[in-house]
Amino acid sequence: MPEKIDCAVIGAGVIGLAIARELALAGREVVILEAEEAIGTHTSSRNSEVIHAGIFYAPGTLKARLCVEGKQRMYRYCAERGITHQRITKIIVATVDAQVAELGKYMRQAEVNGVDDLQMLSRGELQQMEPEVAAVAGFLSPSTGTVDSHALMLSYLGDAENRGASLALNSRVESGRMTGDGILLNVGGKEPMTVVCNTVINAAGLYAQDVSRRIEGVPAATIPPTFYAIGHYYTLTGQSPFGRHVYPIARADWHGVHVTVDLGGRCKFGPDFEWIDRVDYRFDESREAHFYAAIRHYYPGLKDGALQPGYTGIRPKIGGPSKLVTDFVIQSERDHGAKGLIALYGIESPGLTSSLAIGAYVRELLAH
Repeated sequence: MPEKIDCAVIGAGVIGLAIARELALAGREVVILEAEEAIGTHTSSRNSEVIHAGIFYAPGTLKARLCVEGKQRMYRYCAERGITHQRITKIIVATVDAQVAELGKYMRQAEVNGVDDLQMLSRGELQQMEPEVAAVAGFLSPSTGTVDSHALMLSYLGDAENRGASLALNSRVESGRMTGDGILLNVGGKEPMTVVCNTVINAAGLYAQDVSRRIEGVPAATIPPTFYAIGHYYTLTGQSPFGRHVYPIARADWHGVHVTVDLGGRCKFGPDFEWIDRVDYRFDESREAHFYAAIRHYYPGLKDGALQPGYTGIRPKIGGPSKLVTDFVIQSERDHGAKGLIALYGIESPGLTSSLAIGAYVRELLAH
């Protein structure tokens, strides 16, 4: 006989852990099923660790709403739990006059999203704040920050476990089906098991679509397509010339090769953007020339040989080259007809920032 459990959360990245925490705090019995041998081994640990303000997302989208709410929750949570973080701030810069109008567009969009603390900067003010940045204008985002993502995930897991949740590593969901008693999941690994769940949360990130396709009764038409975009990060040797994050004017699909200053004061550049057909984290060092060229648009003082290969991350995209900008997709029974299932797709940036808000959003979906 399969074991009966209340709620299974598939995926122990920052999103799955935030949801597991929220449900455990609400009194639900929660089991977290993670296919890898540790938590947060994919997108959650291969990103910029930025706490985003909520500037770049179209008004009315889940990304805009959950980012702004998530940012506020994140700062409170980190302060309460002693999780290392910093409101390091960020400047968004125009390097040529033709881009200045874009700055105004972003400021107006941010205000609609509820981000009302942006400060327009002149060329002189930018020069004073970041002497190494070459720009004609820009604005400051005081509420942009950085967080220790691994410490954050450990804290989410600790909160969930303190309320009775359990974590099963090396526990890949091999198959499943909808039954009259709930959602049956066949779980592989060293200790295979079959469980019947009242509720299943598919927060499998890069593999969320694969998981849904393995569960009989989830209509194929409701599962978005899967696309992967890899981003490379290069680190800067020596002391960082920047005191805050620096973002050039964004393209439609990404924010350009920007500067991120980590919690140790070290500087890295990235990510870039390239479509790939499978999850493969190998670092392509042929990208180096592209990085030097892109960075020197706003940091002309970058010396040859100053960049060192860092790491790569992969975005779980649900829109390919023909649809670059997409929103988070968080489906409930009303979307796919599968009772008890919540499926999350395309949770890329600002997923880390939004994680606590996403947890609350999923709890609310289950309450209705």
